[in-house]
Amino acid sequence: MPAEPYLLTPGPLTTSRTVKEAMLRDWGSRDGAFIALNARVRARLVELAGGDAAAFAAVPVQGSGTFAVEAMIGTLVPRDGKLLVLVNGAYGTRIVRIAQVVGRAVAAIEAAEDQPVSPDALERALAADSAITHVAVVQCETTSGILNPVEAVAEVTARHGRALLIDAMSAFGALPLDARRVPFEAVAASSNKCLEGVPGMGFVIVRRDALERAKGNAHSLSLDLHDQARGFEANAQWRFTPPTHVLAAFDQALAEHAAEGGVEGRGARYAANCRILVEGMRAMGFRTLLPDHLQAPVIVTFRMPADPAFDFPRFYDQLRERGFVIYPGKLTVADSFRIGCIGRLGAPEMQAAVEAVRATLAGMAVASGAP
Repeated sequence: MPAEPYLLTPGPLTTSRTVKEAMLRDWGSRDGAFIALNARVRARLVELAGGDAAAFAAVPVQGSGTFAVEAMIGTLVPRDGKLLVLVNGAYGTRIVRIAQVVGRAVAAIEAAEDQPVSPDALERALAADSAITHVAVVQCETTSGILNPVEAVAEVTARHGRALLIDAMSAFGALPLDARRVPFEAVAASSNKCLEGVPGMGFVIVRRDALERAKGNAHSLSLDLHDQARGFEANAQWRFTPPTHVLAAFDQALAEHAAEGGVEGRGARYAANCRILVEGMRAMGFRTLLPDHLQAPVIVTFRMPADPAFDFPRFYDQLRERGFVIYPGKLTVADSFRIGCIGRLGAPEMQAAVEAVRATLAGMAVASGAP
């Protein structure tokens, strides 16, 4: 068993030793070295999104990824605008709730949790409702692990002259999202997940012209992306106390991401992790919620076994004792649990996780993982 458990979750997740060690130094928020670190991180994020620095800005905000999503919606959707959300899981539902709380008109197109969102349904909705100014979609919906057709959604949205907001929380850094191919107004993500930093900072990569139009829109002082961006442009500093240690870890994580080969290299490792996991679990009878062509290599949902000897709390605890932390299910369509493929994990750790599941089933006298 490892000294600390591996986190097979959608985040927080296992980080490298060097990312952890980057947090051992204290930073002055007005110090020149820290200001340079901020600038380096912001520039790298725009590059990762395929954006031109003249057209896009990366605006970090304190807090979890949801803080960034709320900042994106509350700043960029005008107070007299209307947001249409494509929903096929809990995180799309959360976007709807955010819009309601911040006082924006909002509508939703809902799909089942095991089905991708529909560009055709979006086409019909935009044609029927000229009040819609913005569309929001989740790239990888970790409720199920499904990959949504963001490129097709972007094409429809752009053709109708509306603005696209993307929640790329659990995909950014491992799955392609290129501003040169996917027209978006903004994309939100966070310092952990596929970039393998630590939690505590979200960010929005946003078109500069959209930021300028958004002056005065925000419902919140601390979550105003326009003002936050103006602060960075004015003196390269955060308006309020930054999460210095989180940023230092993130700077190191971004360097390690580049050394691995960027989005392509990181995505390839996660795809290999996913294959090892799915093949190993299916060999024990487990069934995935999603077919392979809809499965993102981020987190996999497995249906709960039908064997009466299977007890999820006991299964969870025994896997934890063997050094692996998994995640409960979040579905309404099926009783399930989830196992993540992301973080500082590779083939040896994923193979060990499969063997830990096998040993746990044997210890529980579960004959098969079949639902």
